[in-house]
Amino acid sequence: MTFAAPVAVLAQDAVPAGDWLTINRDLAATRYSPLDEINRANVAQLAPKWSYAMKGFNTAAPLVVGGTMYFPVANRVVALDADTGTELWVYEEPKKADQGPGSGGGGGMSGRGLGYWPGDGTLGPRLLVVAGKQILAIDAATGKLATGFGNGGRVDIDPAYGGTPTIYKNVAIIGAATLENPQGVPGNPRAYDVRTGQKVWEFQTVPHPGQLGGDTWGNDGWKNRSGANMWAASAPLDAQRGIVYLPISGPAANYWGGDRPGSGLFGNSIVAVDALTGKYLWHFQTTHHDLWDTDMPNGGLLFNARRNGKSEPVIAQVPKTGLFYELDRVTGKPALPIDEVAVPKGDVPGEYYSPTQPVPRVTPPLARTSFTYDDMVTAEDTTPEHAAACRAMWDKAGGYLNYGLFTPFFFHRDGAPPKSTIQLPGGTGGVNWGGMAVNPNTGVVFANVQNTSLVGWVERKNTTKSYSFDANDTNQPYDRASVDGKGPFFSFSAPISGKYDEKTGRPDGPTAPCYKPPWSTLTAVDANTGKVKWAVPLGLNEALPKGKQLTGNSGNAGPTVTAGGLVFVGATNDKRFRAFDADTGRELWEAQLSNSANANPISYRGRSGKQYVAINAGGTIVAYAVR
Repeated sequence: MTFAAPVAVLAQDAVPAGDWLTINRDLAATRYSPLDEINRANVAQLAPKWSYAMKGFNTAAPLVVGGTMYFPVANRVVALDADTGTELWVYEEPKKADQGPGSGGGGGMSGRGLGYWPGDGTLGPRLLVVAGKQILAIDAATGKLATGFGNGGRVDIDPAYGGTPTIYKNVAIIGAATLENPQGVPGNPRAYDVRTGQKVWEFQTVPHPGQLGGDTWGNDGWKNRSGANMWAASAPLDAQRGIVYLPISGPAANYWGGDRPGSGLFGNSIVAVDALTGKYLWHFQTTHHDLWDTDMPNGGLLFNARRNGKSEPVIAQVPKTGLFYELDRVTGKPALPIDEVAVPKGDVPGEYYSPTQPVPRVTPPLARTSFTYDDMVTAEDTTPEHAAACRAMWDKAGGYLNYGLFTPFFFHRDGAPPKSTIQLPGGTGGVNWGGMAVNPNTGVVFANVQNTSLVGWVERKNTTKSYSFDANDTNQPYDRASVDGKGPFFSFSAPISGKYDEKTGRPDGPTAPCYKPPWSTLTAVDANTGKVKWAVPLGLNEALPKGKQLTGNSGNAGPTVTAGGLVFVGATNDKRFRAFDADTGRELWEAQLSNSANANPISYRGRSGKQYVAINAGGTIVAYAVR
């Protein structure tokens, strides 16, 4: 293998080598650890050194600062000695009945993690955590509320947010967890002063007439429009330039937009703003007029790519579509070519369809984006029973229309024979909230990519009830459904046993997708060239016969890369934690876990000087080191 010449690590990445200061280690969101005590030569000797039962479940990545580990769970924030897992302090928040959407459950702490502020010389370090419709500031040394922040350490926010505060200088930036109602609470990102709790700025994600982008919503599509929110767990930030890159998701409703004709800025966009003021700088929209729920579930990452002997500051982003976008992070212009490509048009009455969508020219889609009958599994791929059940499902659905990337859901009239659409990747596909990792010295990006599907059609609603658990107040005339019923989450999958419960109609035992594997991959992209270096199946499906289990079977979390030449990833549904060779994709180490680790791993150095790799494994933090 050949690599581009190393480039300098950004000044914003001047994090102490042994620390992990944000959910993604640094403001650039690289998830790259410069530690190399654990490396290709000795990774096989990794063994668990300590574990800590969190007394609750979430997907948080802990922070480590100076040998102390911090994380939220349920209604608590906990500090541990990172060498031993010994509790140093616990802050416990009184439980509340209604924490709002996006809370972590129980006491309402965010299920993703914390923000860390190092202090300003007068005030000491603080931890910020979203707890329902409040931000709490906690003294990192004592575990007590920081009383100078807001009202006794609390600031009210509305709507809630399920991610982590992105902290730059004295400003903490958060997103918004809105429901999928077309009209409702705005999804605007906001920023607060870390010292006082005072609100500093708010970015309006749905512009009004006369504002930039106001003409992209039709005449009235902007009015009270909800969605178009930043629900990603954090936003990458260029500290050298003071720019934060807001990942804005699609507007509501997810699958019908006849009341918002136009491209719909700033939905489905990377929006660069001044981190201290919220002033708009530039945007890039990855989906025009979203009808597929192709959200921006992660913020992407920042690094310097090497092209033609020059170092170029870029942001790389892969949303649910599985498309690899690489932009100049100063100007927002494509760093690798992106074309406006003609896409299929649907037939839903009154719907607006964008004639083109932005598609990268060099890097192929990282996820499966098309399907034909010949792509269906056979008995040799899975089991005879599963393959037969898949063909029966095809027949029941009237077949599945697919014309490649950005195939819309077609219209189904009440009483007409079923004729379904299949969308790939589906609403949980591509790269989800776990995001990516990059080695900033090589420009190689690593991602957990899911090949999922959504199936069905759009129909005229014949009920006032919501079609989705995430929408509770909508009078939209059309929504998505399928032969399996109303709602947005049906996929082309079938029970491996081929059997269904006679009373409920639900699958008997585990299910598997009906298209050929792999169903998820760990993928490496050389961002200097845009070429895919390697892709390997990620995860086993142990319900399949021996010899057929390496199909890929992953959740939404992402990987971490280290200077030791290793890519660590949990994420899989087979209760394993793995290390891969960053150069080749060869699996070098595997550990069995008590629960699936659908959380991003971290690597840090304890006060002892020893390097650890740790992961939140379904409510238990496990730390590993070389024997």
